Amino acid sequence: MSEASPLAVALKYEKPQAPRVVASGRGPVAETIIATAKAHEVPIQQNRELADALATIEIDQEIPEALYKAVAQVLAYILRTAGHLK
Repeated sequence: MSEASPLAVALKYEKPQAPRVVASGRGPVAETIIATAKAHEVPIQQNRELADALATIEIDQEIPEALYKAVAQVLAYILRTAGHLK
């Protein structure tokens, strides 16, 4: 697929575990992931480099420790967007 092809990765985070990849795809699958997130008012953050890294992880697997900091920044963005962090 080309670099312009949409890519989306959905994460689920339940303490005390690390976030898990629950959906990942390119093209039409990515568009469905994004549409589903929007329909459920889930905040979306665009970060192609992080999405590329997360897309290599198997579905329902925890993210690797090397991605904790980047994913923590996304989670902080989502919490701020939802009004849970200042």
